[in-house]
Amino acid sequence: MSAASCGSGSAATGESESVSTESATSATRTPRVVDDSGRPQITFDPCLDIPDDLLTEAGYDPRSKEPTDYPMGDYSFLGCRFKGTVHIPGFLRRYGLSVLSGNVSLEEEAAKNGHIATEVSVNGRRALLEIDPDMHGSCAYVLQTGFGIVILSRTYHPDHSRAVPEAEWCAGFDQLVSTIEPGIPA
Repeated sequence: MSAASCGSGSAATGESESVSTESATSATRTPRVVDDSGRPQITFDPCLDIPDDLLTEAGYDPRSKEPTDYPMGDYSFLGCRFKGTVHIPGFLRRYGLSVLSGNVSLEEEAAKNGHIATEVSVNGRRALLEIDPDMHGSCAYVLQTGFGIVILSRTYHPDHSRAVPEAEWCAGFDQLVSTIEPGIPA
């Protein structure tokens, strides 16, 4: 679905349970992953820069943070996964949220996944909406940044064996993406 899916990630180690809830990226913080590609350094760490209270309000458990790194040589991704239970009127749904920051361009992502992507705007920011019919129950927004892209991907984990209608894959996800977007560097 995304540029990050072409490699195997390794969970970052040494992360403490207490993670900063500051939404602004520190200019002095060293990125978890640094590559020699000559590409811009990633300045948004999803595990550190998405406020815990925002995640909690959206139905995701900040304690479920699972940092992941994808150093690929020619580019890199910093990732963070979260588990959540989202209350939708009349329903309780379990979701997985994955947020990846990468130093590839939106154009590179569109060239790779254009067959499943639609160009959209999130709070005035250039973005892609990716819906891969082979990834049942998943929906992703790819936001353009100064260092590259941030991919927000949500997967619905139904409590039944029936197929989830494609119309429900992205239902309400745009609201969460719009809430997180202002904390991502332009």
